[in-house]
Amino acid sequence: MNSFFARRYVMAGIFITFCLILLARLFYMQIIDDRYLLYANNNVIRKFIVYPARGPILDRNNTILVQNVPVYDVTVLPNEVKPFDTVEFCKLIGIDREGFDKRLTKAIKYSPYRVSIFEKQLPVNVYASLQERLPEFPGFNVQPRTIRTYPDTTAAQFLGYIGEVTDRDIEKSHGYYHPGDYIGRTGVERSYEDLLRGQRGVQNVLVDSRNIRKGSYANGAFDTVAVAGDRLMSSLDARIQKLGEKLMQNKVGSIVAIEPSTGEILAFISSPTYDPNLMVGRERGKNVSLMYKDPYKPLFTRPVQAYYPPGSSFKPLSALIAMQEGVITPQTTYFCPGYYTAGNRHIKCYNGERHGLVTLSTAVAHSCNGYFDMVFERLINRLGAKMTDSSFTNWRNNVNKFGLGSRLNLDLPSEGKGFLPTSKYYDKAYRKGGWRSSTVISLGIGQGELLATPLQLANVEATIANRGFYYKPHLIKAIGDKQVIKHEYTIRNYVGVDSNYFEPVINGMQSVVDVGTAAGSKIPGIIMCGKTGTADNPHGKPHSVFVAFAPRDNPKIAIAVVVENAGQGATWAAPIASFLVEKYLKGTISSRPSGISLDYYESANLLPELPGAKPVYKPKVDTVQKPAADTSKKNAALKAASRKNKKQLKPALIAALPEREEEHAR
Repeated sequence: MNSFFARRYVMAGIFITFCLILLARLFYMQIIDDRYLLYANNNVIRKFIVYPARGPILDRNNTILVQNVPVYDVTVLPNEVKPFDTVEFCKLIGIDREGFDKRLTKAIKYSPYRVSIFEKQLPVNVYASLQERLPEFPGFNVQPRTIRTYPDTTAAQFLGYIGEVTDRDIEKSHGYYHPGDYIGRTGVERSYEDLLRGQRGVQNVLVDSRNIRKGSYANGAFDTVAVAGDRLMSSLDARIQKLGEKLMQNKVGSIVAIEPSTGEILAFISSPTYDPNLMVGRERGKNVSLMYKDPYKPLFTRPVQAYYPPGSSFKPLSALIAMQEGVITPQTTYFCPGYYTAGNRHIKCYNGERHGLVTLSTAVAHSCNGYFDMVFERLINRLGAKMTDSSFTNWRNNVNKFGLGSRLNLDLPSEGKGFLPTSKYYDKAYRKGGWRSSTVISLGIGQGELLATPLQLANVEATIANRGFYYKPHLIKAIGDKQVIKHEYTIRNYVGVDSNYFEPVINGMQSVVDVGTAAGSKIPGIIMCGKTGTADNPHGKPHSVFVAFAPRDNPKIAIAVVVENAGQGATWAAPIASFLVEKYLKGTISSRPSGISLDYYESANLLPELPGAKPVYKPKVDTVQKPAADTSKKNAALKAASRKNKKQLKPALIAALPEREEEHAR
């Protein structure tokens, strides 16, 4: 009997121990270890990321430059994938079996238990076909999102584009981005990524064993709402932006226009350009590859990345510095025999033209190299030959105040500084004390080692238009319903030149357009002040340069135009600038006394020939391509217009168009 009770206690002990172990295991599974809860939830609850609409970007007049269209990503949870008709699935979403296997392997490698993107950006019609049959493909689902679309196919380099995040992007975001997310890569999309992207939401959905949605979990109590990105109003004027792109099609170069009173950029044109719609969708990779191979570099943002010698457009700036330093006055004269002697060098005016006796204003109007070589030598030699480096450093500092040689901190990535040489640069090139003003004389007329971006050239014109100061150029003027309040955009940046010195320079710049080198580009009813330039180019024909602002009093627009390998500034850059200025100020383009026409400049083909290379990607803008024009006939017409002006105007103020131009000092 005692033996029986002993066995009973043993059995009871074993049973109780088993129950305690079971209870402990249940406690661990339900309270401590959440894996099983996650497995259970995955059987009934799906968490779907709700991607917010990316903020639209508008022009200054509320014209939409970029907005969104819906697309659908196919997602996969590898652990739930079961055998199905893969051929039919591939047919529905437009891939082959090899592509299917590659994508699924990648998803499994990422995580068998986590959702990842299988195929991106299905259009609405493909999504509709797939959605009806989605229960046939276990483990697969569809995630809605939006991509960018560009109604006017304009301002590609300004707007930029978005692309899929990289591992580095994910790491830098501290977990905000996930594989398959998109981020701004270039342009405004990159600069204002934090504002444009918005805030993602999460939706918890109940599903059955066939992965069919059965409604919201807990009536949405645990859902978070997506917040759309901010709307950005840019400073661009879509009218002149599109006109500028038409004028620059089949040409290489850049146009930048600025509102002097605010620093807002009105036009930002890089040519060749491309249709920004090619940077979205399932063919994006192919399109990008073609553009990278194009020798004319449509992805290159020339307004802030291309460097050009300013050429004669630099001369007004040189005159302003010289007056402020007291080495010349507006009445300072120079007799031009057709050349200037610097050391043992004879530097000719363009075509050896003899300008005779000139003052500051007439030297600007006629673009006399000799006058500005004289000005430069006075600046550099003011302390004597032994102090050349000190005087040069002072000259450089004065030039730098106008924004050359440093970034203007535009709200756009990858802005270049240009190149403004230092005395140390020449010490290294010629040894310390081994160079003089005559060594670097070309700097005085905007040549030599001096290089500037089109943005910097336009900003110099805005500075002259304001009579001595500029506001930092910027591209976004409003965020949401609020005006941009960045303090740096409201500060006047003074260049250290007294306002009274600007009038004689501006008089000369007005004469450039009224009767000088740009007379053929004079706009009826508008006083435009400008300066032509023919910038030396070691790789071919000179670059055509023109800078200007208008009207003379209370200026509304400052502009810089560079047309690469196009020759004289008066022939190409000046007419293009005049069309844009008139369009902005008057809304229309009138006929010109010189006979130049908008159609001619839109249709002209000036693409430089590249040895053994042809463009593999045809730039596309919102216009119909026109056949190349016979430039020789139009040049003859411009010359005839110039000769007509000569007969009507005083000989002392006349410079021929386009025969009379400026530099080639070297």
